[in-house]
Amino acid sequence: MKVVLITGTNSGFGLLTVLEFLKKGYRVIATMRDVKNKDELVEKVENSGFIDRLDILQLDVTKKEEIQSVKNELIKRYGKIDILINNAGYSQGGFVSDLTVEQWQNQFNVNVHGVLRVTKTMLPLLREAGKAHIVNISSVSGSLGFPGLSPYCASKFAIEGFSESLRLELLKENIYVSLVQPASYQTKIWEKGLASIQWKQLEEDELKQAVLSYAAESAKSKADPLEVARLITKICEKKRPGFRYPVGKGAKLLSLAKRCLPWRLLEKIIISRLLSGKNK
Repeated sequence: MKVVLITGTNSGFGLLTVLEFLKKGYRVIATMRDVKNKDELVEKVENSGFIDRLDILQLDVTKKEEIQSVKNELIKRYGKIDILINNAGYSQGGFVSDLTVEQWQNQFNVNVHGVLRVTKTMLPLLREAGKAHIVNISSVSGSLGFPGLSPYCASKFAIEGFSESLRLELLKENIYVSLVQPASYQTKIWEKGLASIQWKQLEEDELKQAVLSYAAESAKSKADPLEVARLITKICEKKRPGFRYPVGKGAKLLSLAKRCLPWRLLEKIIISRLLSGKNK
């Protein structure tokens, strides 16, 4: 039976991806920063009837000792993993002028260094599988920077570059690295990101008002996050999976626009859309 390790599984894409892999017959190791938050996941898995193939382990991706502890447990139980899904992460909202250096450091510690820590630690177990997959959850924000989300965008840009290098390094070992780039979906990431914003002098700044309005609308997205979970499992069942997989409303168009349009035109479109949205 193939074994998949998924980070950040107490909600959102991570929780749904656990359910999709279980439905397809995998042994799933679901990890989360605090296992006290496992109730929703456990309830859904029990209702689906796959609880016997689920392990839930505590894993804060910023803590080396917890990552090593998970690795030791996997060695003891299974001796390998076939798939690693680096899903854990969060969105730090706010403008550069209003954010502290510590907020930037925290964003990178989770979204970038966390992915690096987990991947590097688990590589020996992936090699034991003979053929393996790594899926890193990026974002459309890893293709184009948006105002008011600079730490999050920068962290996802970093994941894009890291994943490009890693893919080329591991291909010869039959380990395939892929990126999933979701657009806006109904998950808690936007809600949490907005909650941390300190919008100083918001009433005096038209752009900040526009960005906050746009982010609030994105948080209400009606897109079903199950689409992302199903894409992740589909990628892992391919013999030779591709590298980048944009998914969701406007994701492919945005990627194309970044590659093809002059930057001056692109920035005018972005600012115009933000300001027009605020005035609706």
